[in-house]
Amino acid sequence: MIITHLGLESFKVQFGDITLAFNPISKDSKLKSTRYSADVALSTLNHLDMNGVENMAYSDREPFVVKGPGEYEVKDVFIKGFGGKTTYGSKEMVNTIYYVRLEGMNILFLGAQGDKDLPHDAKEAIEEVDILFVPVGGDGVLDPDEAAKLATNLEPKIIIPMHYDLPGAKTALSTFLKEYGEEKVSPVEKLTLKKKDLEGKDGEVIVLKADI
Repeated sequence: MIITHLGLESFKVQFGDITLAFNPISKDSKLKSTRYSADVALSTLNHLDMNGVENMAYSDREPFVVKGPGEYEVKDVFIKGFGGKTTYGSKEMVNTIYYVRLEGMNILFLGAQGDKDLPHDAKEAIEEVDILFVPVGGDGVLDPDEAAKLATNLEPKIIIPMHYDLPGAKTALSTFLKEYGEEKVSPVEKLTLKKKDLEGKDGEVIVLKADI
């Protein structure tokens, strides 16, 4: 599995011949968007910063689009979506949390999570978390302190912070790392991971540079 950060909450996850796009940025957003071919495009929130699934149709390939709660199975990728609330953009909206299983690994992608706790149905269904994507920027999503507490409670093997590169969230990442006791973490270009690499890991924080 290769994970690349493309800004804010936009991540490209590749494994074998399959590519997943999490929260791609729309071409109509004020943020910079990226276009590439994906097999599955997941959007947690109907906002221009996170709903650019149209950018994932490329070279005559149309992605399978996931935009809300439910259960999905696409090309050996198993997805469960759970609806929650956020006030991103100063408006209360539904944010979908995605629990994704692929290559024997479990990804929990919180998107624009604003509540300090997960929805009840998510807590009931989510078991082991190998890789946690958690927003840390505040202003409608979890702030650094809330993100650190939720990450601790979820006990993931790896934590990838996101949503810290907006003008009003410049100190969010450093604050999160301090709260989590990982101040010396250095950003990396991408994360390459196999199931065996998770052995012995317990809440390791990995910061990915935005490849844009």
